[in-house]
Amino acid sequence: MTERLIRLMRMINLIQSKPGILARELAERCETTERTIYRDLETLSAMNIPISNFGHGKGYAFISNFSMYPLDWTEEEAVSFSMLPSVLEPIKTLIPEGFESAYEKVMGTHHKERVRRVDIVQHVADIIQLGTPAYREDSSSYLFDIIQAALSQKTIRAVYYSQYRDDESAREIDPYFLIPRDYRFYVIGYCHKAKDIRTFRISRFRSVEVLEQTFDKGEFNLKQYMKNTWSIERGRELIRFKVRFHSDIARYVKEEEMFLKPKMTPQKDGSLLFEVTVNHDREFLNWLSQYGPDAEILEPNSYRDVMREKLERWKTLYEV
Repeated sequence: MTERLIRLMRMINLIQSKPGILARELAERCETTERTIYRDLETLSAMNIPISNFGHGKGYAFISNFSMYPLDWTEEEAVSFSMLPSVLEPIKTLIPEGFESAYEKVMGTHHKERVRRVDIVQHVADIIQLGTPAYREDSSSYLFDIIQAALSQKTIRAVYYSQYRDDESAREIDPYFLIPRDYRFYVIGYCHKAKDIRTFRISRFRSVEVLEQTFDKGEFNLKQYMKNTWSIERGRELIRFKVRFHSDIARYVKEEEMFLKPKMTPQKDGSLLFEVTVNHDREFLNWLSQYGPDAEILEPNSYRDVMREKLERWKTLYEV
């Protein structure tokens, strides 16, 4: 059984390194018969390894993007494979020569790839420059740890500061996704304390520890979760805004990179009719305010009153 396992791995490597290799050559390189090779190919096919025969005299090759390198192992798979020598210890005298060196090469490849991935993540984290809240004296960033945890699907243990409650709390979080919004990074994931999906601003983490505990996203759909969300703040309403942008800034609005897809209808006078449905008003109104009098809310009518009241408050601040 051990000998056949080694032969199957060798066949995979041979087919990968030489697409179109013939059964005859596989038999010669694996020191067995062509009949055995055909049986082994059927076994590999039954294991859902996509090997195809391209016709008489054209040999075998992998289809799709199948590849044995880099080793896309989970930590559990790596640990299991690392235990193979101890499992085979009772029959080590029956193990063919070369197994130990082959095992060392596979484990060496895994460790090399693991280090390479860590280096890549560190470079990415170094390139992304995050600001520091004005009230904070330190500039600690846990971006690297959170990216690592998200990629390896590991739970983090963190101390998080809640702006709404103005306090810190310890919690365990499964970081599903990192979302950039308005010069900030947010983590969307499952909070074990709240027992629900939550959104966390990275600058509000006070400490982060990556645990060995792994998680599964299950059927979580980020696009569905963020549906009708203008930026990051989610609500439970559905508010359909209709806005008219002045012709002077219409082309700039068209160029805006948005997380929702609004309906934009150019008007004959050069202005732009902008329609979008959001589930929370605050972030949308903040975005709209940057355009000042060049953006007029047409609907809902109640938000015309909201803007009017806001303008009245601003006006009183600057009255002499």
